[in-house]
Amino acid sequence: MYTTLISADQLMALQKSGAALMVFDCSFDLMQPEAGAQQYRAAHIPGAAYAHLDTDLSAKHGVPGAHGEVAVAQHDEGPPASGGRHPLPSREKFAAWLSSVGFANPMQAVVYDRNGANYCGRLWWMLKWIGHEAVAVLDGGLQAWQAAGGAVTDREEPARFQSNFVAGMPLLALADTQTVVSRLEQAGQTLIDARAAARYRGEVEPLDPIAGHIPGALNRPFTENIGPDGKFKPAAQLRAEFEALLAGRDPATVVHHCGSGVSAVPNLLAMQIAGLGPTALYAGSWSEWSNTPGLPTRQGAKA
Repeated sequence: MYTTLISADQLMALQKSGAALMVFDCSFDLMQPEAGAQQYRAAHIPGAAYAHLDTDLSAKHGVPGAHGEVAVAQHDEGPPASGGRHPLPSREKFAAWLSSVGFANPMQAVVYDRNGANYCGRLWWMLKWIGHEAVAVLDGGLQAWQAAGGAVTDREEPARFQSNFVAGMPLLALADTQTVVSRLEQAGQTLIDARAAARYRGEVEPLDPIAGHIPGALNRPFTENIGPDGKFKPAAQLRAEFEALLAGRDPATVVHHCGSGVSAVPNLLAMQIAGLGPTALYAGSWSEWSNTPGLPTRQGAKA
């Protein structure tokens, strides 16, 4: 069972072994939402299914309202599990999607993208959240797969038989706005913001109505987890970097967030790789926080 990372060579060996396996391509571009699907159609790992951030891994897409809420999805989807710009679908809707693409409980899931694990991390986290332990990120993404001699194809993948995926108890914690507010700047909660430093400081804000960060939040841009080879840094290096950031704070108190709950996951995964997990995710993130009236914000480099 692979539960954090899997190398290209390990994936090739797993494929040859005949193990129950399903590969997901999660490539995406926030500025061009259909670019990822086009990239998948042009070149993907043979047999891989495509997972679209907006339509498969989020509830009905929309901008938060005046009180941080997001329009409820269609009646058969149930209410979203979080607010924010990329609201999590309900666990029931997510389980139904997994069943629709043929993913079953005994399978090993492998997720990848072309984007430094930014988007495939979302599916990694969601599978943990729905109780599935056997899910791993392809370290280095499609680029590492091709560099290792892995085949790609532009073929249209055949439809899979529907399965009956059964949700289990969450393996990773989901935090909501109320919980984050109730523990704000207390020792029992350590917020880590994965956005770029300029957005964290409030110098720029391209997407949300207020610039800045949640009071008390530390800043670690998610890109800092990736080394020059495009893969996650070694576990020992990640551990040292996070321990320096936490400066004595208990790793068990960490709640990760970003702009919309997506790019926070590489930080969460990195802490798991480093042996400092599991930690929680505030999926609503800054997009929900900054759209909720009355919540405090802070600008500048100070947490």
